[in-house]
Amino acid sequence: MKRVASNLVGAVIEAWQEVRIHKTRVMLSLIGVAVAVCAITTVVGLGAVAQQATIEQSERSGGRAASLYLSASMNDGSTPIGMPEIWRTALDRYQIEYASRVVNTSQTVQFADGAVPVQTIGVDPPYGTMHRVTLEEGTWFTDADQNRLAPAVLINSIFWDRLGRPDLRTHPTTTLVGERTTTAVVTGVYPSLSWETEPAMYMLADALTAISPVVTDPNLQQFGPPAYELWVPIDVSEQLVTALQRDVQGALGSDAFVQVNRQDYAAYQNGDPYLSLKLTVGAIAGLVLLLGALGLVNIALVTLKQRIREIGIRRSFGATAGRVFFAVMMESVVATVVAGIVGVIAAVLIVKSPLVEDFISQGQVTDFPPFPVEAAILGLVCATVVGALAGLIPALVAVRVKVIDAIRY
Repeated sequence: MKRVASNLVGAVIEAWQEVRIHKTRVMLSLIGVAVAVCAITTVVGLGAVAQQATIEQSERSGGRAASLYLSASMNDGSTPIGMPEIWRTALDRYQIEYASRVVNTSQTVQFADGAVPVQTIGVDPPYGTMHRVTLEEGTWFTDADQNRLAPAVLINSIFWDRLGRPDLRTHPTTTLVGERTTTAVVTGVYPSLSWETEPAMYMLADALTAISPVVTDPNLQQFGPPAYELWVPIDVSEQLVTALQRDVQGALGSDAFVQVNRQDYAAYQNGDPYLSLKLTVGAIAGLVLLLGALGLVNIALVTLKQRIREIGIRRSFGATAGRVFFAVMMESVVATVVAGIVGVIAAVLIVKSPLVEDFISQGQVTDFPPFPVEAAILGLVCATVVGALAGLIPALVAVRVKVIDAIRY
C-alpha cells in the first residue's frame, strides 16, 4: 500500500515538474479549460440563486411548501357561526405553529385629497413568515400589536407616497372612515408590486374584525367569508388535508361546504424551471472543454516527440510501460486539475459577487443559498476527465515507443 501511494505521489510530482517546464506551451490550452470549467460551475451556482429567487417569489403569493388553504361557508353562502373556535381547536389538535386567517375586504381611508377605498387584508402574525413578506421600512406584526388601542397597519409604498412618506419613527397615523371612525398607526411599509397602482394595506384580523365585524348575511358580504391558511410539513400535508376536511365538515354539519386544498408552488411545479438554460450553457461549456482537450492533445504529442530519447533511457533503466503510461497521462491530468481549481475559484467569486447576486435575484431573494458544493465538484470532475482524455493518446504513443529506437532518436 505504501509503495502504491509513494508511486502515485512521485508520479504527480513528476507530472507537475513537466508542466512547469512546458508551461508556456500548455498555458493557452489550460486557459480554455479553466474558462470552460468556470462556465459550467458558474451556471450551476447561478442556477441555485435563480431557483431560490423563483421559489421565494412563488412563496410570497402562494405560501411556503406545503401551504394548506381551508375555506368554509354554509350552502346558502353565509359565514359559518363558530368557525373561529373550530379553527383554534384544529390548530391545537394537530399542533400547527404557522397558521393565519385571511380576510379580504376594503376600508375607506381619509387622505389629504379625499376619502378612498383601500384594499385591506386581515391576517395573523405568522402570515409574514408564511409568505416571506419583506418590508421597506418598519417591522411586521408581532403579538404585542394585538393589544394596541390604535390598530397597527402595514401599508404599501403607494399608500406611503400618498401620506407624504413620513418617518415611521414619528408613529404616523391614518384615519379609517366607516361606521366607527378609527385612527390606525402605520408601523411598516412593504414594496408595491409592479402592476399595483392603488394603495393597499395589511391589518391584524382581530383588529379588522373589531372595526368592521364579519357580515354573515351573504347578500351583504362584499368579499365572502374569511379563508384559513396553514404551513405544514410536506410529508404530512396529504394526511392533514383529509383530517381537516373531515373535522371541519363534521363540526359544521352537512349544511356547510368545506374545502381544503394545497395551493403552494410545489404542488404544481415539477422539476427545475432552469434546466433548459443549464443544459444549453453546459453544452456550450462542454464544447469549450473539448476544444481545450484537443489543444492539450496536440501540445502533448509535440512535447512527447521531444522527450522520446528521455523515455527510451528511462525504459532502459527499468521503467515499466505502466509507469511511463501513467506518468505521461498524469501530466495532462495535473495540468487540467490546476486549471479546474482556478476555474472553480473564479466561479465562486463571480456567483457570490454582490453585483451578480443583486442582478440575478432582482431584490426577490432574502435567503441566499451558499455556493453549491456539487457545482465545485462537477467543475473539478470535468477538468479531471478532460485531462485523462487528453493524456490518453500521448500515453499510448509513449508506451509503443521501442527502447532502442528511442535512444537513437
